[in-house]
Amino acid sequence: MTATSTTETEATRRYRAARDQILAWRGDHEGAVRDFSFPDLGKRFNWAVDWFDVIARGNSTNALVVVEEDGSSTQFTFDAMASRSDRVGQWLADRGVAQGDPVIIMLDNQVELWDCMLAVMKLGAVIMPTTSAAGAADLEDRVARGGARHVIANSTQVEKFVGLPGDVSRISVGPADGWHDLHDAYAVDAPPLPHPGTAPTDPLLLYFTSGTTSRPKLVEHTQVSYPLGHLSTVFWLGLQPGDVHLNISSPGWAKHAWSCFFAPWIAEASILVYNYTRFDAQSLLDVLRHSGVTTFCAPPTVWRMLINADLSEGPGALREVIGAGEPLNPEVIAQVRDKWGLDLRDGYGQTEMTAAVGNTPGSPIKPGSMGRPLPGCPVVLVDPATGERVAGVGEGELCLDLAASPLPLMTGYRGDPERNAEAMADGFYHTGDVASVDADGYITYVGRTDDVFKASDYKISPFELESVLIEHPAVAEAAIVPAPDEVRLAVPKAYVVLAPGHEPTEETARSILAHAREHLQPWQRVRRLEFGELPKTISGKIRRVELRGREEQMARGEVEPPENEWRDDILSGD
Repeated sequence: MTATSTTETEATRRYRAARDQILAWRGDHEGAVRDFSFPDLGKRFNWAVDWFDVIARGNSTNALVVVEEDGSSTQFTFDAMASRSDRVGQWLADRGVAQGDPVIIMLDNQVELWDCMLAVMKLGAVIMPTTSAAGAADLEDRVARGGARHVIANSTQVEKFVGLPGDVSRISVGPADGWHDLHDAYAVDAPPLPHPGTAPTDPLLLYFTSGTTSRPKLVEHTQVSYPLGHLSTVFWLGLQPGDVHLNISSPGWAKHAWSCFFAPWIAEASILVYNYTRFDAQSLLDVLRHSGVTTFCAPPTVWRMLINADLSEGPGALREVIGAGEPLNPEVIAQVRDKWGLDLRDGYGQTEMTAAVGNTPGSPIKPGSMGRPLPGCPVVLVDPATGERVAGVGEGELCLDLAASPLPLMTGYRGDPERNAEAMADGFYHTGDVASVDADGYITYVGRTDDVFKASDYKISPFELESVLIEHPAVAEAAIVPAPDEVRLAVPKAYVVLAPGHEPTEETARSILAHAREHLQPWQRVRRLEFGELPKTISGKIRRVELRGREEQMARGEVEPPENEWRDDILSGD
């Protein structure tokens, strides 16, 4: 007989033991890395049934708190989330959602998002998280390549699906012509859903990456690679039972699943989300303090805005502050420590894996470093020229050793054997990121393999130069790319977004370039500067490839040179 979701299985007990180990190792990075290994959960596992329902039934603490821009909030207990997802799951099953079916979930930070993720998981179907910023062409690609059988979207988004090819069932949150209204699900009287019998190797998630250089890749994760693998993320974030965790991330991207779904509920912490139409640093700070947030994770762009706001009222109940998405500049870390007395901790992972490298609670912080490999993550650096591991201090591509069978790693890129073979070549998973490692095992990000370039035969790391520029008070964001040069082959050019209160004048440019000259080596000198917005993916990552292409077009005379480009040799009189 199939066990119901109220039953604690052997898989649950093994999962709980591993979770408790990770929590107990907080502050002992070396011990965790030395002694932790991911458990064998047996032949059957479903995170929503074997873990979430077990901790949720009868649990009256808040699992999810949604705070709106006007200050109102709605709370949902663990028990309520278990029951709500049962109703939604039963209703979806009655409308044809079956085990193995890919389901597009394109919702915002609203309780229905969490209901649907749990429900689809309980049915053994496959979640295809999708940002609400996706357009009709993106959605057509997702249906075609991902094989979507069902779509769940807000009624305000249904027009994007008009003319969508294929036999796809349509479910809306709110009434829409020709769509089933998910609101009807909450009137269903549903008992706990039975275990769907999913094996650990069965697919659970299909993610389209936010590629900065090419079309999105389709990443496949299993019933354990994220649900169990995110124990490494729990350790990095420093989560503890009873915490209130706020993560700034948009639904549809992997980091949202990391920190707004799996990691907090693995730790039995509350998830708090803050909805806003336009980001305002002071409003976010008010929410952090007034909502009792204990752990907070945000991308570097948000942290750069926060340090330009008034931090004088302190961090409230915050114990852990974390940056993710892109590397943190040392200046940002220093300002948070100075104003709040907290270590802003960086980390590293990809859609293809969970957190793999991190500065963990209690570990010494080396400004600029992403930290050390996390428990259960066989991180190595590989010399691109030789294909051999970097022994000791050195630089190379950050990889995972496939011989160690890294559990948190994707199964591969679905439907793309060429890219998959390239990513998994020579016994390593290749991240495409270059990093250096020091004598203590701390890993520092250098750049994407396609972002690092040479100027006057010196290798230039855009991140290193950007970290210096961001220290200037006029610079909110910066991106370094190579600008073709007849003498030096290429020179570093900075695209700069100005901080509030600063104007794109010659005086500002002169000051920023002088700051760069003072704090960089002569061969790293920023030779050109242009003010303006930075092109980004819809997940917020800078598209340096677009800026590089623009520079190459200007060099060929295909694009007019900008009026507001400033050259260091002219301004400095060289």
